[in-house]
Amino acid sequence: MAGAAVAAAGPAQWVQANVTGNGLAVLTLDRPKALNAMNLDMDIIYKKYLDEWATEPTVKSVLIQSSSARAFCAGMDIKGVAAALQEDRASTLPYQVFAAEYSLICEIANYKKPYISLMDGITMGFGIGLSGHGRYRIVTERTVLAMPENGIGLFPDVGFAHIASRSPGGGAVGAYLALTGARISNPADALYVGLASHYVPSQDLPPLKEALLQLDLSGDAYQKVEELLGMFSKTPEDEPKLKGLLATIVSCFGRNLPVSGIIEALQAEEQSEDPAVAEWAKGALEGIKKAAPLSLAVTQRHFADVAAAASDSKNPLSQIEGVMRKEYSLGTKTSMRPDFLEGVRAVLIDKDQNPRWKPEDIKHVDHLELEEVLSPLEGHPPPF
Repeated sequence: MAGAAVAAAGPAQWVQANVTGNGLAVLTLDRPKALNAMNLDMDIIYKKYLDEWATEPTVKSVLIQSSSARAFCAGMDIKGVAAALQEDRASTLPYQVFAAEYSLICEIANYKKPYISLMDGITMGFGIGLSGHGRYRIVTERTVLAMPENGIGLFPDVGFAHIASRSPGGGAVGAYLALTGARISNPADALYVGLASHYVPSQDLPPLKEALLQLDLSGDAYQKVEELLGMFSKTPEDEPKLKGLLATIVSCFGRNLPVSGIIEALQAEEQSEDPAVAEWAKGALEGIKKAAPLSLAVTQRHFADVAAAASDSKNPLSQIEGVMRKEYSLGTKTSMRPDFLEGVRAVLIDKDQNPRWKPEDIKHVDHLELEEVLSPLEGHPPPF
């Protein structure tokens, strides 16, 4: 007799929900083979749960976690979007995916109940979108943060420009992370940049989760969650490396220089007598060299615009909703360009790490093409 058929894993299994007796709603990402990369169906299920819990009186707080210590979430399901475009260049999947992701980010940023993210392991791209806009952002010594989208012909989206605009140096540190794709792999820098609110050693995550499950969340749930996180959070032993480099980062990334000017500034810093500065500049240049030139130009303009708007409440780009509407246009337009499919081929499929960008050099970026990408998207208004 044949054994019982095993249900194929799918979105319903990849996003698991459970509401505990004390009112803690737990959302677990469980797609470990793909490092919890989020596809459209997962986005929809995730938002469905948040919508339900937002109005459910018995739910007092939300906890987001991964089933795997390797990754919280490595980002969007890039391969799935690229495959759809490879098959049909007129595919509407990019519009659907960006609409789902960005509306979810807006909901997270404005959620009316404590939203806690355990950012243990790889947290990149949309992983930062799911966590970085929430109130409580917990990193461990295993957390690795990055926005590497320029390296596949897109741009650092998911509202990272909004987070970056509030980073040290008037947004310069965030612009540096966006343009270079540099990784943050120590808790001190994650806290310094603003991507993390608390550092909890990974060995303390199990007792923290158990304490959250036992916590009396009646009354002021925010105060109780904050007090509990304060009991478990630690001060990193090391000083943030980026803090010591702040003046140099501002000089290179905080003066609204075009990408060519940033490259020249970094080349000058590469000759610094300070070994830490020279090493940092070398790494930044290597990151920029891997990126699609047009993506770099788009990123520089977008992040500069959002940083400039941060102190002007009348500017739509000062609010997360305005940033996400702008990025809906930028995301769909960059995904339709040849650089995206070429970047996915070189980095994720063939893995030859040798993309042939169009144009190949930042000096050859066409001003009119750049302005077209930056202009509002026609015919597809953002549905959020």
